Amino acid sequence: QVQLVESGGGLVQPGGSLRLSCAASGSSFSINNMRWYRQSPGQQRELVAGITSGGSTNYADSVKGRFTISRDNAKNTVYLQMNSLKPEDTAVYYCNADIVRTWNNHFVAWGQGTQVTVSS
Repeated sequence: QVQLVESGGGLVQPGGSLRLSCAASGSSFSINNMRWYRQSPGQQRELVAGITSGGSTNYADSVKGRFTISRDNAKNTVYLQMNSLKPEDTAVYYCNADIVRTWNNHFVAWGQGTQVTVSS
């Protein structure tokens, strides 16, 4: 079994910053792409950022220039640095990863989510 655990969420004022972390635990696996999603009440889950095993990144237009996704493969951890936060960034943020056990055994893992609230 592979589990993803997010941390780093909390309350922050508009214009502030937070750094989210997501650590994968388990054995006999490797990770290809990793992603951050977010979801607010009544809203669809939104893909915020993604990073490949080689370090290539992509961002939603709504966060481009403000958020940075990165990963530490030695720690099986993906990060989301969030700067210049806006109230509309308020959401539960979820970590997502493409998990590979063998060439023909792979699946998508999800974290439990961490709350980010941007408010004055």
